[in-house]
Amino acid sequence: MKILHLDTNHELMLTQLNALGYVNHEDYTSTKAEIEAKISAYDGVIIRSRFSIDQSFLDAATNLKFIGRVGAGLENIDCDYAERKGIHLISAPEGNRNAVGEHTLGMLLSLFNKLNKADREVREGKWLREANRGIELDGLTVGLIGYGNMGKAFAKKLRGFDVEVLCYDIKPHVGDANATQVDLKTFQNQCNVVSLHTPQTPLTLNMIDAYFIAAMAKPFWLLNTARGKSIVTSALVDALQSGKLLGAGLDVLEYEKKSFESLFETQMPEAFKYLIAAENVLLTPHVAGWTIESKEKLAQTIVDKIKVLFKA
Repeated sequence: MKILHLDTNHELMLTQLNALGYVNHEDYTSTKAEIEAKISAYDGVIIRSRFSIDQSFLDAATNLKFIGRVGAGLENIDCDYAERKGIHLISAPEGNRNAVGEHTLGMLLSLFNKLNKADREVREGKWLREANRGIELDGLTVGLIGYGNMGKAFAKKLRGFDVEVLCYDIKPHVGDANATQVDLKTFQNQCNVVSLHTPQTPLTLNMIDAYFIAAMAKPFWLLNTARGKSIVTSALVDALQSGKLLGAGLDVLEYEKKSFESLFETQMPEAFKYLIAAENVLLTPHVAGWTIESKEKLAQTIVDKIKVLFKA
């Protein structure tokens, strides 16, 4: 079986797949069209987010048996079309869920305690103690939208705090000892913190908009370590300006390119100019699941699933 690797990954992936007898070819620079011209020679493809695997790509991949996505989501793959062609889809949410849970908690505590603001001020010679008085997480209600691998990992991290954790998910009966599943109205009435842990789907695009924000009963904090296009940034900025949104921790942005590797197709949007100047907004470059440990875990998860799929 021949596998084409389109993105670099942890070295263990090539080492272990070679040991299992697979023929592994690497191509990290060719254009999508150039890959399509030779993809029929391969039984498997392993990719992160370099480009979209759409119908034209899948039509060219006449011998493809599986696609491995070294990450949690599959939104850069036309999953329905691939499955109709009998192509197995492999992802690895187990590989970086712990990293995402830790990053989300870190963002929340940093926002509550104004750590970035205080650090910058001290470096500037300012010693402003009262201006950097924080708030505590204990006693609040934290709400998770999406309660799969990532949501469950974050809920587990919250067990050491005296908080109520609620989850809202389109799937029934996903709540557990770490989070109580509720309907959307209850969620919006009770939560002080909202954290997104959803994949990118038609249902989650622009999910957090002016209507969602207006329906929240209390001023709240917003965290997004999922997908940037789930939040309408202009609505988020309006809510920050009005005080309905107390602060935001954003690891992902509406403006990211599909590859997640860069921002902005053209010039910087006006809403983003507000975000980078706001002291109650914390921004990171889509790295919540991007740890030294998760790089290894993601690769190992893909290899293990290939072994199970083909009983290697």
